Amino acid sequence: MNKTDKIYVAGHRGLVGSAIVRNLESKGYTNIIGRTHAELDLTIQADVIRFFEEERPDVVVLAAAKVGGINANNTKPAEFAYDNMQVQCNVIKCSHDYGVKKLLFLGSTCIYPRMAPQPIPEEALLTGPLEETNEAYAIAKIAGLEMCKYFKRQYGDDFISCMPTNLYGPRDNYDLKDSHVMPAMIRKFHEAKLSGAPSVELWGTGKPLREFLYVDDMADACVFLLENYSGEQHVNIGTGKEVTIKELAETVCETVGYEGKMVWNTDMPDGTPRKLTNVDKLHAMGWRHKVELKEGVGLAYDWFKANIDSARMDGR
Repeated sequence: MNKTDKIYVAGHRGLVGSAIVRNLESKGYTNIIGRTHAELDLTIQADVIRFFEEERPDVVVLAAAKVGGINANNTKPAEFAYDNMQVQCNVIKCSHDYGVKKLLFLGSTCIYPRMAPQPIPEEALLTGPLEETNEAYAIAKIAGLEMCKYFKRQYGDDFISCMPTNLYGPRDNYDLKDSHVMPAMIRKFHEAKLSGAPSVELWGTGKPLREFLYVDDMADACVFLLENYSGEQHVNIGTGKEVTIKELAETVCETVGYEGKMVWNTDMPDGTPRKLTNVDKLHAMGWRHKVELKEGVGLAYDWFKANIDSARMDGR
């Protein structure tokens, strides 16, 4: 890529997209564009075509997606399937039609098979049944990954994909109905600390293992791939390290300074038992993460406290 290329970051105000914009700017890219959902609804094909006709971006980063935790995926499967597939189809096809020279599509490690081998290699995709609690989202994202592959194979388009692990950091979603586990814990422990609540309820058993990557590390890996990778296969982005949900809760609890008890509601689902990425491919290219979990949780909590009025708290 050239520093003056017009780079369209779809989802530029979200957790992932905003981090990618920060990283691009830090590396001297000077022509980055974005549109809010109010300005451009990516599910509407005619509007997406009009945008590409007017802006003619050189590079596209497809970080826009409908995302959420177990509850959101369980209760809104039709929306997760439809919205994500509409966005992907519209942006990927327009990127081809309007001669975009590089596109990066972001998947998610939660779309690997539920019982994938651990650590999960890139080759594990589509080798087994999906996790039921996020099946609709997974099917949609798999379609996007495969579309990039097909456009590359049929037309030679330089469309690449990556598979980030669980992300957290600035501009995360703290809505307890729709958020992922880390921001939900940060909010719960913070509010319990302020109110003096004697206990905090957490979902599941605390036994599942998860890998967490600070979002600015993820963004750095994405820009690294844009600058250095043109392969057909997607690339895992992660730390290659894992903790139990219970260990995560203890880290968040300590960081927030909450002194009450944790109560595990075992009637609620755990999700996939284990989900660790094999990051050998990315490491072999020369990229590794920098922010370890304890430091990252501290950074995320600092951002939450500083932005609590503007953070997404209840669908805002």
